Amino acid sequence: MTESSVIENRLERAREAAAERDLEALVCFPSSNLTYLSGFEDEPMERHLFLFVTPERELFVAPEMYDHQIRDASPVEDVRTWSDDEDPTRLLEAVGDDLDIGSGRLLVDDRMWALFTQDLRSTFPDASFGLAGEVLSDLRIRKDEAELEALREAARISDHVSEQIRALAGEAIGMTEAELAAEIDRRLEDAGGSGVSFETVVGSGPNGARPHHRHGDREIESGDPVVLDFGTWVEGYPGDQTRTVVFDGEPSERFLDVHEAVLEAHNAGVEAAGPGVEAREVDRAARQVLEERGYGDEFIHRTGHGVGLDVHEPPYITSENARKLEPGMVFSVEPGVYLEGEFGVRIEDLVVVTDGGCERLNDSPRGWQSL
Repeated sequence: MTESSVIENRLERAREAAAERDLEALVCFPSSNLTYLSGFEDEPMERHLFLFVTPERELFVAPEMYDHQIRDASPVEDVRTWSDDEDPTRLLEAVGDDLDIGSGRLLVDDRMWALFTQDLRSTFPDASFGLAGEVLSDLRIRKDEAELEALREAARISDHVSEQIRALAGEAIGMTEAELAAEIDRRLEDAGGSGVSFETVVGSGPNGARPHHRHGDREIESGDPVVLDFGTWVEGYPGDQTRTVVFDGEPSERFLDVHEAVLEAHNAGVEAAGPGVEAREVDRAARQVLEERGYGDEFIHRTGHGVGLDVHEPPYITSENARKLEPGMVFSVEPGVYLEGEFGVRIEDLVVVTDGGCERLNDSPRGWQSL
C-alpha cells in the first residue's frame, strides 16, 4: 500500500466516523492529528492552517506560501489559500458556506491554540464545539502495517544502541550524565534514527529516583544504578525503551532485590496483555507483583502509555482504564521503583497487541549487568 493510499484510507475512515456521529466537520491544525490524516507535517505557528474533514470531503485552509508544499505532501486536492495581506477569517467564512457549517457540531484538534479556536467560534457562532480526540483517538489507537514497520525499526535501533552503551562498562565511570546522554544521542543518529523522540534520560544513583530526571552534571560512580530511557524517530514514529544498568562495581543487595522485583513486574505486565484484556489488568498485574514484594508505595506512576505519532497517546495503562485492548494497539510496559535519596529502577519495552497475545518490540537484555 502506497503512502498516499494509506492516507486516503485514513481520511475515508474519518469521514465515516464524522457521519456516524452526525458531525459537521473535524478541524485539525498542525499536530500529529493533521499529519495522520493528511501526510502533511508542520509546527504550530501564528498563521491559520486547518484541515477540515466532513462526512463528504476534506479540504485545507492554509497560508498561500504553503500551497505547493501541502500538495506535494498530501493527497488532499482541495487547498484554499489566503495571503498575508488578507484576513484569514474571511476565507473561513467562505469555507463554512461551502461546507454548509451552521448549528451542528465541530470537533477541533485537541492541541489547537486558543487563538484559532476562538476564531472558529467567532466565525461559526451557532455551532457547538468539542474535541477531535473523540473521533481520532479511536482511529489512531490501532496501528496499521506501515506504522508498525516504523515502530519496529525504531525499537530495533533502541535495542542496538542500548547494547552498545552497556558495552562501555567501566569506561562509563567518571562520565557525567550529560556526557553519556550526548553519546547515546549520537549513536541513535549513527544507527539510522532521526533525532531523539524525547530528551534522553540518564539518571545515576539518587537521580534515578526521580522518574522524569533527564540528565545533569553528576558523574557516574562505580556501583551506581543508572536509569537509561531513550529512543529515536523513524518515519515519524518513536522508540521508547528503559533499562537500569550498573556499569561497573558491585551494587547493593537492596538494589538487586528491587531490580529483580521490577523485572518480575515488567514480565507480568507483558504476559497479561492480549486482545480483549482491559488495559487496567496489565497495570494490576505489574502493580500486584511490586505490592507483594513490598515496593507498592514506591511505584508512583502508571504502568504504560500508548505510542504512535506521539510518544504518549492512548491507550494509557492505568489502574482505572477499562478500555479493552485490540490487535494493533502499541503501548509501553514500564513499572518502576523509586527510593528517594538512593536509586531508581525502571524497565520498559514497547509491545503490540496481536490476535493471540502480544509481541515485544524491544528485546535487548533487561538485566542490570553491563555487556
